[in-house]
Amino acid sequence: MTTVWAQTPRDFVMVEGADALKYLQSQLAQDLSTLAVGEARPSLLLEPQGKVSALVRVLRSGDHAYVIDVDAGFLEPMTARLTRFMIRVDAKVTAIPWRCIAVRGPEASTVSPTPGGVLVPAWWGDGTALDIVGPDPTPPVGIAQGTTEDIDAARVASGWPAMGAEITESSLPAEIGVVPVAVSFTKGCYPGQELVERMDSRGAQAPRTLRRFSVPAGTQVGDPVIVDGVEVARYTSVAGSHALALVKRSIAAGEPVGMGT
Repeated sequence: MTTVWAQTPRDFVMVEGADALKYLQSQLAQDLSTLAVGEARPSLLLEPQGKVSALVRVLRSGDHAYVIDVDAGFLEPMTARLTRFMIRVDAKVTAIPWRCIAVRGPEASTVSPTPGGVLVPAWWGDGTALDIVGPDPTPPVGIAQGTTEDIDAARVASGWPAMGAEITESSLPAEIGVVPVAVSFTKGCYPGQELVERMDSRGAQAPRTLRRFSVPAGTQVGDPVIVDGVEVARYTSVAGSHALALVKRSIAAGEPVGMGT
């Protein structure tokens, strides 16, 4: 794949205040205590029963300030969940008009920071996916401009789940493949932790797992995944020659998703 950049829609909030870190630590599955200013990590925001509310990224933007972004269109539900337990906390959550320029491809790791934005890892953090985020980010120098379709094709090929497609209100963390990069097993308590810890400690498998498929031209979202003449799932994302689907754990179909796949 040729390395390209494109402006990609994302929704952003700022969480700031003396209790910002303490509160976020109590709500997110990722450990933010060692996050330096300018660093970012993916995380899961879970419902108390363990279902996924949102897959987000957290950027520490100051001593007591954090920027959280989520797939476009999910600002309101993410904010509602994030503030649900915010009682007598010295922190506030505010939507901010930041933008995102996505850089995808084998040369993404060579990109330098640009004016008006912060360079942060995207997806699996393997160097092939970076974002430039900020109030007025500028495109990287020496990288060809692509389209949002190019960025989505790279996402599907890498096996990264999207809100509203692979991630729905019934999704479990272990189903969508991001636990190794979005969950800390050494931090303090947070809503939904019990289910995550129990499945990990017992080696329990999720009812479904996210898999990647090579598909022929013309395949569409919602088309059935057929294995040995039997429908085992339906495609949730299709882009280019790849597609994603959540397949029952008993079905050996497709390729696993995750870092290095």
